[in-house]
This record gives sequence, C-alpha cells and structure tokens, in this order.
Amino acid sequence: MAEALSVIPASVLRNLSDKLYEKRKNAALELEGIVKQLAAIGDHEKISAVINLLTTEFTYSPQANHRKGGLIGLAAATVGLSGEAAQHLEQIVPPVLNSFSDQDGRVRYYACEALYNIAKVRQGFYANVQSAAHLLDRLVKDIVTESDQFSIEEFIPLLRERMNVLNPYVRQFLVGWITVLDSVPDIDMLGFPDFLDGLFNMLSDSSHEIRQQADAALSEFLQEIKNSPSVDYGRMAEILVQRAASPDEFTRLTAITWINEFVKLGGDQLVPYYADILGAILPCISDKEEKIRVVARETNEELRAIKADPAEGFDVGAILSIARRQLQSEWEATRIEALHWISTLLNRHRVEVLCFLNDIFDTLLKALSDPSDEVVLLVLEIHACIAKDPQHFRQLVVFLVHNFRVDNSLLEKRGALIIRRLCVLLDAERVYRELSTILEGEANLDFASIMVQALNLILLTSSELSDLRDLLKQSLVNSAGKNLFICLYASWCHSPMAIISLCLLAQTYQHASSVIQSLVEEDINVKFLVQLDKLIRLLETPIFAYLRLQLLEPVRYTCLLKALYGLLMLLPQQSAAFKILQTRLKAVPSYSFNGEQIKRTSSGNPYTQILHHIPSGSHISEDGDVNLDVGNSSSHGGINFALRLQQFEQMQRQHRMHAKTAQAHSRNNSMSLKEVQRIEEHRDNLRFEMSGPPQDHLEEVQDSCNSNFVCCFLDLNLESIGILIST
Repeated sequence: MAEALSVIPASVLRNLSDKLYEKRKNAALELEGIVKQLAAIGDHEKISAVINLLTTEFTYSPQANHRKGGLIGLAAATVGLSGEAAQHLEQIVPPVLNSFSDQDGRVRYYACEALYNIAKVRQGFYANVQSAAHLLDRLVKDIVTESDQFSIEEFIPLLRERMNVLNPYVRQFLVGWITVLDSVPDIDMLGFPDFLDGLFNMLSDSSHEIRQQADAALSEFLQEIKNSPSVDYGRMAEILVQRAASPDEFTRLTAITWINEFVKLGGDQLVPYYADILGAILPCISDKEEKIRVVARETNEELRAIKADPAEGFDVGAILSIARRQLQSEWEATRIEALHWISTLLNRHRVEVLCFLNDIFDTLLKALSDPSDEVVLLVLEIHACIAKDPQHFRQLVVFLVHNFRVDNSLLEKRGALIIRRLCVLLDAERVYRELSTILEGEANLDFASIMVQALNLILLTSSELSDLRDLLKQSLVNSAGKNLFICLYASWCHSPMAIISLCLLAQTYQHASSVIQSLVEEDINVKFLVQLDKLIRLLETPIFAYLRLQLLEPVRYTCLLKALYGLLMLLPQQSAAFKILQTRLKAVPSYSFNGEQIKRTSSGNPYTQILHHIPSGSHISEDGDVNLDVGNSSSHGGINFALRLQQFEQMQRQHRMHAKTAQAHSRNNSMSLKEVQRIEEHRDNLRFEMSGPPQDHLEEVQDSCNSNFVCCFLDLNLESIGILIST
C-alpha cells in the first residue's frame, strides 16, 4: 500500500471518494495518467499496488462514495494500462463483479459502467471479459427472477433497442433474457409482442446456434399463444405479415406457420387484419419452397372459409385491393387464387364489391390477355357474374370490344376463347346481339370487318353456339330467328363473306345470291378470297350437312344452287377451293327425287335446266319452297330483303371509300416528290415492244400476277379451320 501511496497524490485519493461526481471523475483521469506512466516504464509492481489499493480501500469500503470511486478508479486504471491490461484483469474484474450485488443501486450502476469500459479496452482478450459478462448475466438474472420490484415495462424498451444488433454474442444474450423473463410466472411477455420481430430477424442469422435458439424461443411462445385464453393477435399479425415476405426461406416458413395458427385461433380479432394477412399469403402460394406453398394454401383456404361480415369490420375494399395487386403477380398460382377471392367476395358481398367495380374493372379486363388459359377462364366467370346486371353487361361488352380494338393480339390469340366462354356463361344470343349492336356503329371500319369475321367464324364452328345456329336456320319461319337474323345482319354488313355465310346458315339462299351478284370489282380482293376459301371448306363440315343434303332437291333449292355457282364463279379456277366446290356441285343429282328428270347441259351443269321445270307464274321463296302466288317478292318471312340489300350495299360503299382514302394516304406517305420524279424519268427511258396499248399491257400483266398470287395463296392448306372446329 505504501508503494501505491507514494505514486498517488493524497488529493487524488481524497477526490476519488468525494460525494461530487465531477471530482471523482477528475481524480480518475489523473489516476489514468499515473498508471499510463507506470506502464510506460514497465513498473507493474507499483501498478498492482495501485489496483490493490483501489480494491481494498475503496471498492470494499463501507462508504458508498468510496465504492463508487473505487469502481471508477479501476476502470481508469484499465484505460491507462491499455495493451498491458491483460496481466492485471484477474485483479480488476472480481471486485467489479462483486459490486453487482451491492445494496446501493448507484454502486451497481457504476459497476456496470466500469465493466463496460474494461471490456472496451480489452477486446483482444475478450474471452476473459466474456466469461465475466456471463457470470454477471447469471447474477442479474437471478436478481430479476427473485425480485418482486422488477419493472418489465421499463425493461422492454431497453430490450427492443438492442434487438436489431448483429453481434452474435449480443443476440445470444438477448434470446437468453427473453427466455428467462418468459419463465417468470408474474411476467407476461405476450403482452409485449415487439420483441417477436427481433426473434424473427434472428432466424436468418448466419450462426446456426443463434437460429436454433431463436426458433426454440418462438416455438415456446407459439405454444403459449395456443394455450392462452387471451392474446392480442393484432400487433403480432402485423409483425408476421412483414416477416412472411422475408428473403430468408426459414423466416418465411416460420412466419407463414404462425399466420396459419393465428387464422385458426384468432377469430374475430383478426378481421381488421384479413387484408394484410391475405397480402402475405398469396405470394407464398407460389413460393419456390414446397413446405411454404403447402402451409400457404392451407392458410388461404382457412381464411376464405371464414364468413366475416362488413358490419363487423370486414373491409371488402381492402381485400379487393390486395387481390387486384396480386393479379399482376408473375406467378400463375397467385393470380388464380386472387381471382378465387374476387369470385368469393362477389358471391358473398355482391353489393359491396360492385361499389368498388371501377377500381378493379380495368385490371380484370387486362387479365383477359393473361398467358394462362385457367386465369382467363376464371376472369371470364367473374365478368359473367358481374354482368348479371343489365347495365354491367353492356359495360362489359363495350369494354371488351374496346380492348379488342386497341389490342389486336388479344382478338387473335384469345378472341375465340373469350367469346365462346361468355356465350356459355351469359347466353349466346344475348352476347351476339349486344356485340352486333355495338359493331353496327363502329367507326373503325377495318376493325369492324375483322371483328365481324371473327364472330362469324365462331358462330359457324363453335359447339357452344349450336343452339344459336339452329335458331338462325329458322329465320324464315320463326319470329325469334327472324329478329336475330336482322340484328346480326346490321353488323355483319361490314364483311361480304360474313353476310353470305349468315344467309347460307339462315337458308335465305335467294338473298345470298343477290348479295353475291351485288359485289363489285373492289370487293373481290385477296382478303375476300381468303374468307371465301374458309367458307368453302366449312361447307364440307358437318355443320353444313343440311345444306349439302338440300342439293338432293335441286328444283326446290334453285337459289341455293345459284348462290353456290355464284361463289364458284368468283374463285380462281386454279385454286383448291374452286376444285372443292366444283366437285361438290358435280355431285348434284341429275334428277329430282320427286320424279322429275333433270337434263344436264353438255358442261354437266344442272342449274340451267332447272328453271324449265318451274311452273309459269311461280316463285321460289327464300327457303327454297316453290310458291305459285307471291304478292311481294322482296319480303319473305317478315324480312324485307330489298331493304337488307340496300343496307349491305351502303355499308360496302363506306368500306370502299375508306379503302381508297387509306390507299391514297399510304401512297402520299410512302412516296416523296423526288421519288415520284425519279420514277417518271425512269418510265420515260423505258422502251417496250408491245402489240397493244401500253396501259392495256400493264393491266394484263398485273391481272396475271394477281391471279397467280391468289391461287398460290388459296392453295395453302388452311388447317386453322379444322383446328378451330375440333376445339
């Protein structure tokens, strides 16, 4: 002790035990300098004497201020030793640890501060400090568990502040404290759920041991939740929802497992959090890990089975918002489940869902372009459910036509599927009538023509529309068929081949012949011939079997023969379609089965001889029956065909004018003035040796080229018709 007193001034020792903190602090700084000087010259004996003095005379003193000064002095001595402190830690640490059991709370505080400063100085010799910290940890835990004055409310904020620390030793320390506190009967840790977020965060720790400890702690808490009669699920649900989106697989699995249990246990408490929970579940349904997918699907079914009432806080709009957002997911399974939720809500809370229709309608329309057929079919079911109301039905069809107009690929790739499915769900006649009404006034003539051709092909080939075809076949004898024919006719006028197909289907053969004969040169282009090729091939399918059988009675169905021969005359003779139709017409019998013999001409065409067998003054009606007394030949079955023909011709004139305008505009855009001059100069330099006028020769060459092109084009095997029929 004498050695220590010889190096430490009496004033320093006096101030070290002063009741004022500032004096003790200044004394500690002077002591730090003294120890630093001794360490520099290597006088460790005097250093040990100083530490011994601080321990015996101060830390073990009966006076509290002396004990405080001793603790500050030991920390200052350690700082002064710096790198040389290792050999003196056995002297320094024990008295500090002993002070943790001091009766004076301020002394215990200074003990914690001193140990912290000692640990900071000797990080390189951390094992000793760690051992001391563990000892300290156990002592403090014993104090807490045995004390009836410990304030968990004050402790939890301190715990929360350190939960996101990444140091593995600190994390182990925290998990230990949470476990110990949870074991105290008088402390309800479930009342302070904030610590759960930290535990979930530790599940992704790089240390396997920490992950195990955190998982074990969470398992214990989950078991407690199951056994507890009263739990605040709300705040914990918020934490779980966030952790279910963690990039760490184990964290996601644990979070979704907790959510699964909460959905089973939470009941009405979770109603305000349904939307958030659904937002966590739906992405997990498509998780790459199968275990997560299984639990997520089970949870989703459990949640959907709960029939919550909006009057009880169930937020339909929030659920719809989540489902709409998940419809844009890159994963098909998630999009499908989102649609199932919308469908469920429509069935349970139709009025509330329709209030948010404007928020989801565009998204549902865009979903019709989804690459998944299952998604598209589900979307159509939802649209059909919404369209049960007349105003929503009209809105659906209008928006659908709009989408087809702005997205050609949608009509091309999904058009048939969409129209056919809607016809099943909403009644085919209703759908076609509405579409026809909209397309009748369509300003975009090119789109109208394409759309009508698509609808016509679906009408002629789809099994779902067989009843509609049967109704149209009775257009001349049934008022419902007549009304449908007239309704479709108005928009079908956008396409000559669609009108001809409609007339053949409705058995208005005389009008079909009139339409064919009304066609002019501009109407018979490549597009027209392609459509005609499709029709000729369709005539050979079972759908038109009735028409082919009618050819067995050529006298009765003269107008049918005339219409078919009219189509034959429009086809290039080298095309496959020409040969198909010609072969069919050659098969028409040379006699009538009512006993009348028909003489063929040298060309084998019975048509020219048929008229000779019709009684004078008779008239062949639209459906083929021979009538002896017909007052008004322009109107049959209540249909004014003369007016219909005018309607068709007027629409075709609009299309021809539109085509000419488009061609002129295209030429103006593609040909600059210099290009025109260059072409003119080039033409003047050309010399042709021709037998006829140059312009006639040019037209002859063009006609030949066009004819060869069309024939080659039509000779292609159009397997698409067969594929469409088979589907």
